[in-house]
Amino acid sequence: MLDLLVLAACVGGIVVFGLAVSRRKARAEEYFLASRASRWPAIGLALFASNISSTAIVGLAGAAYGMGISVYDYEWSAGVVLAFYCVFLLPFVLRSRVYTMPEFLERRYDARARLYFAALNVFLNVFVDSAAALYCGALVCRMLVPGPPLWAIVAVLAGAAGLYTLAGGLRAVIYTQAAQAVLLIAGAAIISSIALTRAGGWHAVTRGVAPGMLSLIRPSSDPGVPWPGLALGIPVLGLYYWCTNQYMVQQTLAARSLDDGREGALFAGLLKLTVLFLMILPGTFAIVLFPHLKRPDLVYPTLMLRLLPEGLLGLVAAGFVAATMAAVASTLNSAATIITMDVVKRIAPRLTESQVVHIGRRSMAVLLLVAMLWAPQLQRFGTLWQYLQAMLAYAAPPIVALVLTGTFWRGANAAGAAATLVLGTACGIAFFIANVPLHLLHLHFLYVAPLLLGIDTVVLIVASAWRPARTSAVASALVWTPAHYRAETERLRSVALWRNYRVQALALLIMTTVVVMIFR
Repeated sequence: MLDLLVLAACVGGIVVFGLAVSRRKARAEEYFLASRASRWPAIGLALFASNISSTAIVGLAGAAYGMGISVYDYEWSAGVVLAFYCVFLLPFVLRSRVYTMPEFLERRYDARARLYFAALNVFLNVFVDSAAALYCGALVCRMLVPGPPLWAIVAVLAGAAGLYTLAGGLRAVIYTQAAQAVLLIAGAAIISSIALTRAGGWHAVTRGVAPGMLSLIRPSSDPGVPWPGLALGIPVLGLYYWCTNQYMVQQTLAARSLDDGREGALFAGLLKLTVLFLMILPGTFAIVLFPHLKRPDLVYPTLMLRLLPEGLLGLVAAGFVAATMAAVASTLNSAATIITMDVVKRIAPRLTESQVVHIGRRSMAVLLLVAMLWAPQLQRFGTLWQYLQAMLAYAAPPIVALVLTGTFWRGANAAGAAATLVLGTACGIAFFIANVPLHLLHLHFLYVAPLLLGIDTVVLIVASAWRPARTSAVASALVWTPAHYRAETERLRSVALWRNYRVQALALLIMTTVVVMIFR
């Protein structure tokens, strides 16, 4: 009862806080992008909370339990990707003043790219991100309260997150996510520390766990994260997730300035380094503590219920539920933004500000209902982490090809983009059918992603060269050149060294390298 009271108080407090910072008569820019006035600490915490949802906590701990800490390769590589994002892509995204990444693709190519990417984003946001977060949150809550069915707990969690998100939009999401991130980090640190102590300390863990389970660099035959997949496949997934996915990019779109956006993104990369201790090593400790669990996705809930005393369990569970709400709120807001700004606003451009916000709220409610209905179905799949990453491996390469090639090559045009989206999608579907249900290829999904990216890039280059077209002034302004680097170098001469984002990015990369070398 004490645990339930603590959990209810924390969740209720988050909802009340979200409603308190909401503005029910918000303008479109206020509702979808928090008036573009967010500062870097809030952006960094919001990015971290959106990424480290209950889905990631359950998935990472379960993957570490089943295949070792090499799953951390997905996490530390985020710092590298975010450094790339800050240097090459974020300046163009913020200067374009777009609401969504599909809108950004239209500026670079045409409306076909925008509509395709809008549909892909909404699909992945609802069926992958939101549904998986609700499923994981419900999994933990059902172990605390075993009576209600899974769908009922999913409905309660969705209702709690949807209440303040519908009311306040991104402003409410970012403020609540900052609070949720603090609660999540505190809860994860508590359970990791207790698990390590109960396992007998680090030396006991190294004696009780196979050496390969504590290595980040795995052989090419490894079923989890083979080293060629780390070098070639994870960057593809990371580029899509951190640099193009509206679910994540929307946090930086709300930045008050380019410096705030960059510092917030790099701050998130720094926070990602803590994931090894907070969420992955607990799965390794569980190998010693609970070696015979039936399903890897039960690792983290089992650690919570078997190790934490009364009262403290409620606090850690609150952090877990807060992570669920953060992910659902963020994905709902981003998907509703895409539907409203990329679809409805194009069809009816004369809508008033209040009408746009009203449509956004209705879209969000419908998407929430769809995610609620799909979430219970995820128990039919294998490990949650494999489900999440494999979905991206087949779907993301065409978009990554358009963004990467379009950022560095002025010749990429709308005809090439259209051919890439059509043929790239067809190739992704063909590879999925041959690899998953038919088992004809037996390719690891981390090999599929770079292979598809290579095919899509070739298609984009060949099709663009086959049907050359003059690049518009708007599209040309979104292409990176060495002149941009030189101009920024001049600007940074007057910036204090500790505020120089290049120095910050370099420091992040050095810290990341040190962590990887320790656990290589």
